[in-house]
Amino acid sequence: MLGKKATDVLILQVAPLTSVADYLVIGSADSDRQVSAIADHIDDILSCSGSKPLSVEGMRSSHWALMDFGDVIAHIFKQDIRKHYALERLWADAKRIATPNEPAATQPAVAPRPVKRKKAPAKAKA
Repeated sequence: MLGKKATDVLILQVAPLTSVADYLVIGSADSDRQVSAIADHIDDILSCSGSKPLSVEGMRSSHWALMDFGDVIAHIFKQDIRKHYALERLWADAKRIATPNEPAATQPAVAPRPVKRKKAPAKAKA
């Protein structure tokens, strides 16, 4: 998906929650043409490695394409359609897997400790 500039790509590990698949990969596209281009790209890449989809749905309308590879199901949505179906909310209990485009988790910056300054000795009165 990232190779064809899908946005908001999300990988959910759903294996503990359902027997339908182990992972859902969800991505957004800006147009019907981009939905088709992303789906075609996924098919081309995985076909080269010998993985053919078990089924493909939604390619006629191109608002939402579903590609079932058995253990992995890919959903490519136009952005407005993705908001409507809200699969992320439906699978809220699923573990999110980091995608290659996400920055590495950074450790929170450690706040420097305040420096205790020694008080200057009081001047003796003459």
